[in-house]
Amino acid sequence: MKMSRIFFTAVAAAALLLFSCETVKSGAMEQPVTEGWHSNYPFVFVHGLSGWGHYDAQNKILPYWGMKNGSLIKQLRKEGFLAYDASVDPQGSAWDRACELYAQLSGTVTDYGAEHSARCGHERFGRDFSADPLLPRWSEETKINLVGHSFGGVTVRLLAYLMAEGSDAERAVTPADELSPLFAGGHASWIYSVSAVAAPHNGTSAYHVPDEGSGTRSRMQKAMHRSTPSMKDGRAEFDHAAYDMHIPNAAEINRWLKTVPSLYYFSFPCSATQEAADGTQEPVPGLMESMFVGSSRLIGHFEGTSPDGIMLGKEWQENDGLVNTISARAPDFAPSQEFPEPASPDQLSTGIWYIMPTWRGDHMSLQGGFSIRNDITAFYVTHLDMINRLGAGGD
Repeated sequence: MKMSRIFFTAVAAAALLLFSCETVKSGAMEQPVTEGWHSNYPFVFVHGLSGWGHYDAQNKILPYWGMKNGSLIKQLRKEGFLAYDASVDPQGSAWDRACELYAQLSGTVTDYGAEHSARCGHERFGRDFSADPLLPRWSEETKINLVGHSFGGVTVRLLAYLMAEGSDAERAVTPADELSPLFAGGHASWIYSVSAVAAPHNGTSAYHVPDEGSGTRSRMQKAMHRSTPSMKDGRAEFDHAAYDMHIPNAAEINRWLKTVPSLYYFSFPCSATQEAADGTQEPVPGLMESMFVGSSRLIGHFEGTSPDGIMLGKEWQENDGLVNTISARAPDFAPSQEFPEPASPDQLSTGIWYIMPTWRGDHMSLQGGFSIRNDITAFYVTHLDMINRLGAGGD
């Protein structure tokens, strides 16, 4: 699959664990008290739709993580964190992206699975990362923390699930000596935490809301349409990111993609809209990249049944310009609760999605932003520091 392309404390320990959006947004950042850490496992950042990372040339010019503020990965390394940014198929399905991510992390040939590749109409094997792995090593002793932005959030939770459970479908058709460890399962202990940022856990209504008035589509809707690959290569229409992000398809994924009991889960929803006089949601001036304004208005105004028969209530109107805020809270059918504030590490449990305070910013704000620049280093230092204080070295 082609990987590159276009587009996208001291203070007391308890204080470090407060996820106050106002504090983070101010840009204030304290040096982490590393002696309070119980772990320092690598953090692997995974981009969203149409994104890029370590293996892509454009990442050196405009890093996906940090953007015009400079590389977040480099800054986090200066702060004492082990940080890496992966590159997966910009428009690939969550399955294909998870397979590519596994290959990069393990330093192996990408294996999409015999059953999956046959059913979806593409080659079983892809790029070989044997000579250029993303990590020096990855094992039960050297676990990783996964951080995914947008569709990267879906990608990382699927990788975590496959590492734990594997795939019955792949095991059924693949000889044991040819089966990828990813599909064998039994490796939940190789991952410590999963964090999703502005992720369309339950899909996005951007694919379902009708156009208004003139019939012209918003700039973002046009971009989303262009990013949907042609099916001329023979690949199944359901093996693409755009398919996975449709609301009913996301719901189907959520029915089998279970939360792994031994992992910590965190999800950050974003919102850049406010309630208008008529009760709908409008973009907040100065808070949203111009490319998202049109799409945000369409999402924020719609209530009812979409042309393709999807029922969307008022709760789906608040958005970050591309993803509905409600969708980014936690996956349907998964155990979840609001993040307790203040919190200490011994209060947090594994196997449950902690819904973090809603971040006031658009879909790109926790990526760094493009024209509306956001210095996100303090935000991630605070979150990563909290993760390193959890548990007792991953026990």
